Amino acid sequence: MTESHNLPSRTEDAGGAFGPVASAVSLVLMACAAQGLLGCRGQQSEQTPIVPIRNMHAQPRYSGQSVSEFFEDGRELRPPVAGTVATTHEVDDLVLTGEGPNGWVSEIPTKVVARNSGLTALAERGETRFNIYCAPCHGYAGDGAGSVNRKAKVGAFAAPSLQDERIRHIPDGQLYATIANGIRSMPGQGHTLKVDDRWAVVAYVRALQLQQHLVAQD
Repeated sequence: MTESHNLPSRTEDAGGAFGPVASAVSLVLMACAAQGLLGCRGQQSEQTPIVPIRNMHAQPRYSGQSVSEFFEDGRELRPPVAGTVATTHEVDDLVLTGEGPNGWVSEIPTKVVARNSGLTALAERGETRFNIYCAPCHGYAGDGAGSVNRKAKVGAFAAPSLQDERIRHIPDGQLYATIANGIRSMPGQGHTLKVDDRWAVVAYVRALQLQQHLVAQD
């Protein structure tokens, strides 16, 4: 007669042998996770960051004015293609500079007015640009009572009133050039205002001057 023996199942054997080990590993992993979370307190680190998926985190590039082995002339900066200009570049020097063969232009160029749907629309555009870039010093009324002037309290650096007779009678081209290039302590806005926006500010300044002049007469 053959005796049968009940052998322990693999599951029971594994549970008995590896159960404590699995529990210990789980506790260690949880402890590491907790320590990692508690350690993230937002401090800056001088160590190189670990970036598992780099994507465009670091990619080949040239520094300005550096040497290039790719181009035959060895220059990294590339010259414009011959016979081309940027789409945003103003090709009319009179419009770009405010100055013609005989000096400053007396009025806003007609082509600027035409391509901006008329003088009224140009002045309305100028009002938004003026209030952003000019009003902090010159004031919203152009009277020199801007917040920067009030806080500076230094006459040499104070922005003048645009209602001043001298400024009222300078040519539009000169006013445009002053906006673009700056003068004395006033920084130029050529890097922030497009060509037409500079002329738009000129149109709005003239509207402010006319308004204040009419108010003064009343």
